[in-house]
Amino acid sequence: QVQLVESGGGLVQAGDSLRLSCAASGRAFSNYAMGWFRQAPGKEREFVAAINRSGRDTAYADSVKGRFTMSKDNAKNTVYLQMNSLKPEDTAVYYCAARFSWVLLTTPREYDSWGQGTQVTVSS
Repeated sequence: QVQLVESGGGLVQAGDSLRLSCAASGRAFSNYAMGWFRQAPGKEREFVAAINRSGRDTAYADSVKGRFTMSKDNAKNTVYLQMNSLKPEDTAVYYCAARFSWVLLTTPREYDSWGQGTQVTVSS
């Protein structure tokens, strides 16, 4: 497992952009598939984006496709989530997740390492 620390959340207005970062500690980060999930109050944790170990393949939830971009920098042990054109419905706590894997993983149960989360609030 790896330890994950998210950063970059905050309060923004609709239409603004934010970039979340997730720094990982531990060995062999390049062997880990990574994901971003979010959880709004009273709702279940939902998939946002995922990336494979090399960073070449990505997947996105339909609700964020075309607005969010996930990237992975294996040299810096960090993944990013660039969020553009933010909407009030994007308001949630955003979590980074990791799993030693050859393939993309898009459900929470597939991941075994989680960060503490970072709050994103989008006002209308």
